[in-house]
Parts: sequence; C-alpha cells; structure tokens
Amino acid sequence: MTQDTPASAPPTVPTDTAHAVSPDSGRHWADPGAWPAAPGVHRIPLPLPEDGLKAVNVYALESDDGLTLVDGGWAIPEARDLLDSALRSIGSGFGDVRRFLVTHVHRDHYTLARVLGTELGVDVTLGSGERPALDYLAALHGDEPPADRLEGAEPVLAALLRSAGAHDLADLWAMIERDEKPGEEHFWAMPDTWLEGDVSLSVGGRRLDAVHTPGHTPGHYVFADEAAGLLLAGDHVLPTITPSIGFTVPPDDQPLGHFMASLTRVRALPDLAVLPAHGPVGMSSHARCAELLAHHEDRLARCLAALGPAGSAGLTGHDVAGTLGWTRRETAYSDLDPFSAGLAAMETKAHLELLVARGDAVRTSSGSSDSVRFTLA
Repeated sequence: MTQDTPASAPPTVPTDTAHAVSPDSGRHWADPGAWPAAPGVHRIPLPLPEDGLKAVNVYALESDDGLTLVDGGWAIPEARDLLDSALRSIGSGFGDVRRFLVTHVHRDHYTLARVLGTELGVDVTLGSGERPALDYLAALHGDEPPADRLEGAEPVLAALLRSAGAHDLADLWAMIERDEKPGEEHFWAMPDTWLEGDVSLSVGGRRLDAVHTPGHTPGHYVFADEAAGLLLAGDHVLPTITPSIGFTVPPDDQPLGHFMASLTRVRALPDLAVLPAHGPVGMSSHARCAELLAHHEDRLARCLAALGPAGSAGLTGHDVAGTLGWTRRETAYSDLDPFSAGLAAMETKAHLELLVARGDAVRTSSGSSDSVRFTLA
C-alpha cells in the first residue's frame, strides 16, 4: 500500500513535486545518485513504480563506524540495485550499513529496510505506534488470510471508505485488498527496536532527537539534528505537498488533529533545514510547518462552509470532497483516479471529524449505510 500520494496540496507553494529541482544536486530531485545534502549526509532517491511521486529519499548518515540509513525504500529489485550503486559511488556498500531508522511503516519507507536489515543482521528501528499496522499487513501478505477475511467482514481500508460515504470506491478497494498476493509477509516483519515517546539517539558523533509526530501514521517519527541544523522529516513535513491524512490501519479517530498538533511540536523546535522523504531539500521547517497549518485551516473552513444546518440529513466525507478542488490544479473530485479519490474522501472525513472535535460540526446517525454524516453544530 503506497500511501504517500496526497489528496491535496497547499496552493502557496511555488514549485510542484513533479518539476522540483533539489539544490543538493542541481537536478530534478528524483534523479538517481547519492547527493550531498549536508556534511556527512547523502540523499539517495529510490524509485516508486506506478506512483506520482516518482521516488523516496533515503538518507545515508556517515560516521566512523559505518552508515545509518534513514528510511529504506520499497523492496523492489530496482530500488535495491540503485541503493547499492549509490552507496558504492560514495565509497561504501551494504556491508557498511549499521542501522536503519525508519520514519513510518509505509512500504516505500519500511520494506527494503526490513529486508536488508534481516540480510545484513543490523537493527531496524520504528515507532511503536506502527505495531497494529504491521500485524495487519503481515497477515494480509501471509499464507493465512487476516481475520476479516476469515469472518467475511469487509477489509479495513474499504470499511474506512464506506464510513466516508464512498461506497463505489469501497467496493473497488475491497476487491483490490482481497486480491493481495501472499508471500511478502517478510517485508512486514517486526522491527528490531521500537521507539517509544521522544528519545535522543547517538549516531556516530551526531545526536538525533527522535520526535514522535503522529498524523500521517500513528507511529511516524522525525529525526532532528539540531547541531547540524537538519530535520530528517519523513512524510511529516514535505516541501511541495501535504501527506495523506486518514489512511491508517487501524483507523485513527483524529488523524488531522494529531497531524496539526505534530506540526506545532516541530515548529517549536529550532528552525531547521528540511530533508524530506519526497521532494527537494532545504526548506525552513518553521516556514513550511506554518504553511501546512494554514493550508489545513483553509480546508477546514471550506469543509465547514459546505455543511448544511443542524437537523438536516447531513453530508458524508465523500459528499463534501465533491465540493472541493484537489491538488494545486484544483482538480474536480470526480476527475481523480480511484486511489486519489479514496485518499481525498478519507482526508475530507478527517477534516470533518476535527470540526466535530472543535464544536463546529456534529455527527449524525450513520444509519444502515455505515456512512458517517455531518451537519453544522
């Protein structure tokens, strides 16, 4: 499940991800190589097949005893080969890797780290909030079906879409999820080390502050190197897009609230240069967090404006998503592909749930459709 293609993007960002040039390479940010993002830090873009983002940035941190990699890429042969060649280009190799620090559980960040960690006998570290997702993913890709298949219940992601009122999309996603092929459960094996709370890590001569930033996923972490002025941001702070919100297993009751609170936590750190998982390096963490918070406040206002008065039948996330423009191009919801439309429906529901938590909207009875509806408070 690739979950990094966002449903919406802040309109104030001048350069979109598809055309962004990264200052460390002077080339398109997804071009292969090992680019010097900072002293002792190389950015290694690895490919994402059939994904609009094109690549995920893996960061190699040098120290006297070897390399620490922040994120690992998608466990596909092309990514493995490019990681190998990139490490060789800086005089290193897989044998120099001592540890993987993974920002979150999505396959383009975790799976190659888990496969190589097992092969190389090195530590793979992940936030403990990702444990339920790993339980589900290991079962989904294993030889035995997960419990929802055994009991005839709807797959988790399809049920999420149905709660957002996107029934046609839920039917399609249920079919895709049930067709997942077994034999990849080793991609989703548990990490060697769980991160709990905020902790400081020693990486050679560096001190990395591991800061828990739930929202995009429950167990997402960023790694701050305040001495070097760097924020290894994963998908939490992206320079040209906002990550998908509400696309989590198991479901989160307030994913947007958690995401915005995490942005506020990161903005409370010193201003750092963002080293993102997707896109070019170098943006101010303070400036970008402020932009992302402003963007979601704007989306909240638009969602609120779409709702009917108290006592009306109410609207679903799918209904409200249909009133909004999507991506920088303000694409109509009806023109999105099924994957992006699913993300948009769930993200809109996340905005509506936050409006409820703020007291601006109320949930109405879900009725027999299993869809949650919302009205003005």
